[in-house]
Amino acid sequence: MIELIPAIDIIEGKCVRLSQGKYESKKVYNENPLDVAKAFEAHGIRRLHVVDLDGAASHHIVNYRTLEELATQTSLAIDFGGGVKSDDDLRIAFECGARLVTGGSIAVKNPDRFCHWLQKYGPERIILGADVKEGRIAVNGWKEESACELFPFLDDYILKGVTQAICTDVGRDGMLQGPSLELYKEILRQHPSLYLVASGGVGSLQDVEALEEAGIPAVIIGKAFYEGRITLEDMEKLMNH
Repeated sequence: MIELIPAIDIIEGKCVRLSQGKYESKKVYNENPLDVAKAFEAHGIRRLHVVDLDGAASHHIVNYRTLEELATQTSLAIDFGGGVKSDDDLRIAFECGARLVTGGSIAVKNPDRFCHWLQKYGPERIILGADVKEGRIAVNGWKEESACELFPFLDDYILKGVTQAICTDVGRDGMLQGPSLELYKEILRQHPSLYLVASGGVGSLQDVEALEEAGIPAVIIGKAFYEGRITLEDMEKLMNH
C-alpha cells in the first residue's frame, strides 16, 4: 500500500502551488493552510508534507508559526522542508512540531552539518531531499543546479545512514503530466530498502496507481489535489483498497 502524503506549500502563511519551482507562477489556493490540513486529517491522511517556500528563497526558516499551528491543531505527522540551513533552523522546526525535517540544499552545500543532523536526530527524523533536474541535484528553491549527479549523491548518503529520501523531478513538478516512473524504479533497483517518496508530476489517480504497482513506498500529492484531479474521497478510497 503506497503512503499518500499531501503537500501544503506556504508563502506568507498561505497555501500556494508553483510550477517547476518558479515563484512567478504562484497560485494561492487557500488563505488558511489549517483548514486544508484538517480536511486531509478528516479523510484519514496521517502524514503531511509542508514546504516553507519563503524559507527556501531566503535561506532560513520563515513560516514556523504556520508549522506550529498545523502541528498543534492536527494529529498529522508533518515532514517539513524549505530553508532549513542551520542548527537553529532545525531546532525551531522540531520545537514547532515537525515530526521529520527534509534537508535538500544543505545536504549538497554543507554535507558535514547534514551528517551531524543524521547522527544527532537519527535517520527516522531526517529525510534527504533529492531534487533532480536533468540528472543533477537542484538547490536553493531549485534556482541553482549543482555539480552533484543524482545516483552518486544518493549512494553516498545511503552509505552515511540515510533511510528516507524525497525525490522530486523539478521539470515535472506542478505540470500534472505524470511522474518519473522509470527514474524511481531505477533508484529502488539500486537501493531496495530506501523509503523513497516520489514527488512531482502526479496528475491523476492512474499516476498514483502506477507508482504503487512499481513498488514505490510513498508519493506526494500536490497540485493534482488543488486542481481537483484527485479528490479527498479518491485518497480515502486509495488508502482503504
